[in-house]
Amino acid sequence: MLRLKNNIVISESEIEMVPIRAQGAGGQNVNKVSTAVHLRFDIAASSLPEVYKKRLLACRDSRISGDGIVVIKAQQFRSRRKNREDAMQRLKALIERGVAVQKRRVPTAPTKTARQRRLDDKTRRGRVKSLGGRIESE
Repeated sequence: MLRLKNNIVISESEIEMVPIRAQGAGGQNVNKVSTAVHLRFDIAASSLPEVYKKRLLACRDSRISGDGIVVIKAQQFRSRRKNREDAMQRLKALIERGVAVQKRRVPTAPTKTARQRRLDDKTRRGRVKSLGGRIESE
């Protein structure tokens, strides 16, 4: 069972986890033990509220396929239990980040003093540049 914010719960029956063999170095054990976990979660068929589903499906994340299925591969740890927990935590983080409403940015204008300071700096810099250049010999 995966508990999210706002008392939303995803049951384990909605999450498909398949043990697979991990990639990379690891000696003989990596070739015979399936410690990595392949997690699949169908957003459209889940018990999430419709608002969450729409926001997640609109989210641009490489882990969400075009069919609306979240695919997470966890192989960081050497035990299957830890990889399962890692995959669940990553799914939880993905869902919570995907449904979070971003704060609207309030555009601000520079103050009158800041505008005047900018113009003064430009004038001063222009004067310095105009004084530079070749020195004409007489």
